[in-house]
Amino acid sequence: MPRTAILNVVGLTRRLIGEHTPNIRAFVERNRLALIEPVLPAVTCTAQATYATGKAPRDHGAVANGWYDRDYAEHRFWKQPEQLVQGEKLWDMLRKQDRDFTCAKVFWWYNMHSTADYTITPRPLYLSDGGKVFDIHTQPMGLRDRLKKDLGAFPFMNFWGPASGIESTRWIAASAKWIEEKHWPSLSLVYLPHLDYNLQRVGLNMPLIAEDLRQVDEVVGDLIKFYERRQIQVILLSEYGITDVDQPVHLNRIFREHHWLSIKDELGTETLDLGGSRAFAIADHQLAHIYVNDPSLLNEVRAVLEQTPGVQQVLGKMEKHYAGLNHERSGDLIAIADARSWFTYYYWTDDAKAPEFARCVDIHRKCGYDPVELFLDSKIRFPKLKIGLKLAKKMLGFRMKMDVIPLDATLVKGSHGRIPEDVEDWPVLIGDLPHLPRASSLQATQVCGQLYEACTRAASS
Repeated sequence: MPRTAILNVVGLTRRLIGEHTPNIRAFVERNRLALIEPVLPAVTCTAQATYATGKAPRDHGAVANGWYDRDYAEHRFWKQPEQLVQGEKLWDMLRKQDRDFTCAKVFWWYNMHSTADYTITPRPLYLSDGGKVFDIHTQPMGLRDRLKKDLGAFPFMNFWGPASGIESTRWIAASAKWIEEKHWPSLSLVYLPHLDYNLQRVGLNMPLIAEDLRQVDEVVGDLIKFYERRQIQVILLSEYGITDVDQPVHLNRIFREHHWLSIKDELGTETLDLGGSRAFAIADHQLAHIYVNDPSLLNEVRAVLEQTPGVQQVLGKMEKHYAGLNHERSGDLIAIADARSWFTYYYWTDDAKAPEFARCVDIHRKCGYDPVELFLDSKIRFPKLKIGLKLAKKMLGFRMKMDVIPLDATLVKGSHGRIPEDVEDWPVLIGDLPHLPRASSLQATQVCGQLYEACTRAASS
């Protein structure tokens, strides 16, 4: 089977393709570009699951990057087993057409215990003393040591957090080349996250993101040349577009004012007891799943949400059905932000009582997505010195807490999750795809079919 590489350039939109992206622009000029009407919510896990299966969240179950597990009375954020995505995947469909077909998933999400043949995904080692060592997980397992020997350690600090930058995307691109040179997969799925960082920090401020565009364009251009030299067809894809915001909305603080939250004191700090709360929000960018443990409150909670500034729409049972979000993992209600707003997970009212993890990069313990993790606390004097001392302490074997994240949600200037009003901010699909609509958009659920057709068309040509 002639081979395909799908490059997932996170955050890429038609608005951003231009003078700062000459390689991507040249690729567009010799191929077709179509806009994708984003899936709701337009976030990583939901978009990727939709592209991989061709199904809506009601069917594949990835209703956001995180949700509330009612059985365990705990939230689940950024979980990685592929089994969480229900339905047949693109690579499984293609394998039926060619018994020699192989697939490499390079940093796409839901990438553990996958039915793909080769996978690489970020996965720290969690030590018994509470420490954490940055690492990757691969399939087959032996890839991990060989990758690190040839490419060096994955720059995890540059993948997420205040130091996020192009180094992680360059390493991912190098690992995709490594997989291709060693294993020749029929299909390579490559995740390139770089634009996700500064677009959330500064929004669509072109002078401030121009260098980010040039950097990711250089990586993408190099990969296009690499794959095409090996007679591999290339497709560019993105999951969502990031738009400007200036209003964080703290739904859980509003619920706390109504005495719906159960708050636990833990050594002078506050944690949110989800199972004991009557109603709470699991926030994810511009969408929040609202779980109402006390059914008698449902109408009252909805009324409060509808009166909250920054909330544009509230989905109940019927609206969730039409939105394709009527899955058991979804909240009883779903709040969608207006164009300038996004939802925090914050529930404390006194920063002195914020939980310890609030000031850390801690994506699993927070009951919501936290883009403020992209910033260093400006109140820290000599932050590089403080971080250096903490890292030195860690290297000496002492436990330490990297508490350098601010608690100021107004720092965030870009977000996503809702369907942008301007189609220039919609994600894109670009490639030699003869049935790709030029003048109109396609649904996110149609992307899988386009990708399948591209691979099987190549096989029959």
